[in-house]
Amino acid sequence: MANGDASDGDSRAARRTFVLVAVLLTVAVAWWLFVVTPDSFAELLGVVFVLVVGLFGARFAARIAARRYPDYDVAEVAVEGPISRSGRGPVPSSVGTPADDVVEQIERADDDSNAKALLLRLNTPGGEVVPSDDIRLAAQRFDGPTVAYATDVCASGGYWIASGCDELFARDASLVGSIGVIGSRVNAADLADKLGLAYERLAAGKYKDAGVSLKEMGDDERDYLQGIIDGFYEDFVERVAAGRDIDPATVRETEARVYLGDDARELGLVDELGTREDVEDRIAERLDVDEVSVQEFEPRRALRERLNVGAQGVAYSFGAGVASVFGDERDGVCGFEFRVR
Repeated sequence: MANGDASDGDSRAARRTFVLVAVLLTVAVAWWLFVVTPDSFAELLGVVFVLVVGLFGARFAARIAARRYPDYDVAEVAVEGPISRSGRGPVPSSVGTPADDVVEQIERADDDSNAKALLLRLNTPGGEVVPSDDIRLAAQRFDGPTVAYATDVCASGGYWIASGCDELFARDASLVGSIGVIGSRVNAADLADKLGLAYERLAAGKYKDAGVSLKEMGDDERDYLQGIIDGFYEDFVERVAAGRDIDPATVRETEARVYLGDDARELGLVDELGTREDVEDRIAERLDVDEVSVQEFEPRRALRERLNVGAQGVAYSFGAGVASVFGDERDGVCGFEFRVR
């Protein structure tokens, strides 16, 4: 048996021993307090108290044992829904996983001596550029094998993240890719004219109001915004080419298409096709053990926040892509929306 399996067996034995000793001590103390010391009717009730205290003692000891003697060797972190800093999606009421929470989970797994490998489960159409890159960097910094597993969709920002992992698995019907960038704005200039609205510019700096919907876009303004899009795209291509060890020309030839799993593998966008069991088998190979035990790391949230997120969860349709919306003074590009897609 591999060393990792022997270690897991020792950990489970230690947990059982810890719980058994804790239960015996709890029952002994309860017996002395509620049976030996009292007289008459109290002795009868004492038996009940002993059983109740013993039950709570067992549950409490089991929780402590699980922390002190964990029996997992792989940390799993999920990226689901649109990626953004806050977890709010571009569609009203759509909810994803906040990027900062995902980074915190990965870093917590990296600090956990029991987590020898990272399984990053991806089911996302993408999201904001910088938050996506934060997750990718956190995965790259993890000290151990990192395997990404695409379930339904791994597009745009999701693929950006996957490019930072050692391997990428997908299913036959997974949608993978969407390596491209799109910029969009709503042109409401004609509608404003019909409504008798006029745009009055009060700004310092030629391009401060670039992309504002209430005015027509000039050629120089269009070139400026296209330059930002081109910069995003080149950055995306470079990251994918480096992370996946693919020629940049091959990445550009995908022309932002999404591919089914088998086609993605043929292009080198995916390493292997398989189920969750296949992914775990691959991680076991990397760790040189017979099998692995996976523990999902979840964000640390208050109960009220969890209930609020659950109530707002809705299906998020594919196609949004990685989106970084510049719509206020901090962003500097008013009303113009960038999507890595």
